[in-house]
Amino acid sequence: MKISFANPKKQAARAVGKALALGKSRHDSRNDSQIHSLGTARNYEQSLKLASEWDKINSGMGLINFDSNRAMQYLQIRAQVVGQKTLDMDRQALQILPGVNKLDRVFSIISKKGLADQGRAYTTVQVSAIARAQSVHNSLATKTAYSAGLRAHELYTLLPTTERGPSQHRQFSMDLFTGRKNFMRYTVCGKGGLIREVAIPKEISDKLDACRFNEPRIVLDRGIRYEQHYDLGGGQAWSSSFGRASKRVLGWSTGAHGLRHGYTQERMNELQGQGYFYDQAKEIVSQELGHFRPDITEVYLR
Repeated sequence: MKISFANPKKQAARAVGKALALGKSRHDSRNDSQIHSLGTARNYEQSLKLASEWDKINSGMGLINFDSNRAMQYLQIRAQVVGQKTLDMDRQALQILPGVNKLDRVFSIISKKGLADQGRAYTTVQVSAIARAQSVHNSLATKTAYSAGLRAHELYTLLPTTERGPSQHRQFSMDLFTGRKNFMRYTVCGKGGLIREVAIPKEISDKLDACRFNEPRIVLDRGIRYEQHYDLGGGQAWSSSFGRASKRVLGWSTGAHGLRHGYTQERMNELQGQGYFYDQAKEIVSQELGHFRPDITEVYLR
């Protein structure tokens, strides 16, 4: 039997609406599981919308059927990607659901110190959560940038290698993309006009093909004109969208450039898993990122 799943945003709004008690003093009703301010209502609605999206992906029955066990399962997963403040807000929001009792506090594995230690890199789980909170064309841009370690403006310059080859004044390693499977080769134009090959997973490549313009369009980003061939985000507008979505979903943001950090760390692990020595892997990744400077790659690994 097919289950009808209501829109996550509507589910969240409905749950918050049932718990609203505006005008009633919060100080006299601290433990009544009701919402006494519009600010709290907005925060709870955002938290419950994300919980509903997770529930949908995991074949759930909707927020109305959440119980304490399911709520704790969700919080344990959130603890891996958000800070303590956001996690506490999620817990408080879940407690307004009719089937959820008072929940034990779950502790984030990302403390402030831990977040500083990990540098700017995003994980695959975090990127997926952010992309789900963005519009379609910005979501695709986020997935594309992370999959290939792209700069924000490079998203505007994507073209298949069958239509444009890499720059000839540089000697690229034959080991680029070793360990990656089922990908399509594209080129992007990076700093200094360097055109390099990048590997885009076939699943994302298919989505790019579906949103290709019949004719290229000219976009202006930070005073520079680009010829864009795909209907996806890029440049400053996409970067701002990413930062806002990251703060909504994770409670913090290290900026869209953090995707290149995540790509770098993931590729270093892949290449060393393929048998490359550390310095060899660093050289390959430096070329995949488009700067040919292994010392810069070191910065991305902090």
